[in-house]
Amino acid sequence: MKVFKFGGASINTLERIKNTGDIIKTYEGEKILIIISAMGKTTNALEKVADAFFNARKDDALQLFEQVKASHLNLLKYLITVNWQQAENQLKDFFTEVEWLLYDKPVRSYDYYYDQIVCCGELLSTALVSIYLNDIGIKNTWVDVRDILRTDNNFRDAYVDWDYTAEKVKTHIEPLFTDTDLVITQGFIGATDENESTTLGREGSDFSAAIFANILDAESQTIWKDVEAVMNADPKEFPDAENLDVLSYREVVEMAYYGAQVIHPNTIKPLENKNIPLHVRCFLKPDLPGTVISNQPVHGLPPIIVLKKQQVLMSLSSKDFSFVEEKPLSQLYAMFDRIKIRPNLSQHGAIGLLCCLDDKSEKIEKLALAASEIFNVQLEKNLTLLTIRHYTEEKIKALTTGKHILLEQKTTETIQVLMR
Repeated sequence: MKVFKFGGASINTLERIKNTGDIIKTYEGEKILIIISAMGKTTNALEKVADAFFNARKDDALQLFEQVKASHLNLLKYLITVNWQQAENQLKDFFTEVEWLLYDKPVRSYDYYYDQIVCCGELLSTALVSIYLNDIGIKNTWVDVRDILRTDNNFRDAYVDWDYTAEKVKTHIEPLFTDTDLVITQGFIGATDENESTTLGREGSDFSAAIFANILDAESQTIWKDVEAVMNADPKEFPDAENLDVLSYREVVEMAYYGAQVIHPNTIKPLENKNIPLHVRCFLKPDLPGTVISNQPVHGLPPIIVLKKQQVLMSLSSKDFSFVEEKPLSQLYAMFDRIKIRPNLSQHGAIGLLCCLDDKSEKIEKLALAASEIFNVQLEKNLTLLTIRHYTEEKIKALTTGKHILLEQKTTETIQVLMR
């Protein structure tokens, strides 16, 4: 048993859906559970629908949703020949789910409506891909993941009920593989015990795949992306970035913690618990090996570089020269928790504290206002946070020469530098 996850970029055009079919065809005879994200920029489009609806702009919401409907129905015309009526009927069922809501008025939280609307993207994409594959002779079974993956009602960042979900996988998913080699379902979404749609937060589709891999005791999980492998730096910022053939779970978690756009830690934990290797491979070049992530320690890695722009330095100092440790510090971290913001780097002395944060304007303003009740607060914006794991002095010098360094922290493995 394998688990595959195809992201939105792998199915955002007619040609790429066909390419995905070609990849799946090469695994004929193998049992695979396939997780598929919403197509291309569909999630962004549905977010606009949710925003318009919640802000009482019903006509705008309906018009924006018409664009989503049209793009999927237009793709259907060119993609599916034999079972087009089945596909159209299934898409229309999902359209109706959203439209029924859009004709109402918002009386609950924004996050609730976000999940009810945005989840439509994954349902539409998986229905189209599933029917297309059946159309070309690749037999598969489509499943609505909301019948399987149970969560709480923490909308937009729901917590998984592992026991209920595992039972449903055992009773409803595993038996399907007696009749078909392929089962297709959605990433990113689940449902409460009241059948309200939920989403799993950042990188939710990768996490969904890991949940299934864990419960099914899969031999591996593969994430198909538009890059050749995980790299040691963003190639848009560093043209000499290198592919990393192998990584450990721990290294990936460290990279994600410092802000690298790799694999979210939520995805790693279910795999690490059962020692299931994770493959990151390129759907544009499926013959390449990509990156293998496992429990095996990896030595001799090149410097791994993470660059975070649009950073804010918040300087906090005691108003009466009392120590910032103990109560004032615990009060500050309670503010972080309440406002849902996390320092990327912090350092404190006797009467002062420096915090580097992402420049999320609304949250920064709330934090500064709350902190000003117990601290003197100063802000400096438009800064860059550089993190280098497995650094060399040569690499540090190359990346910081000519910069004004405001804050630096260094361990034997990692250096972080906040600079302007």
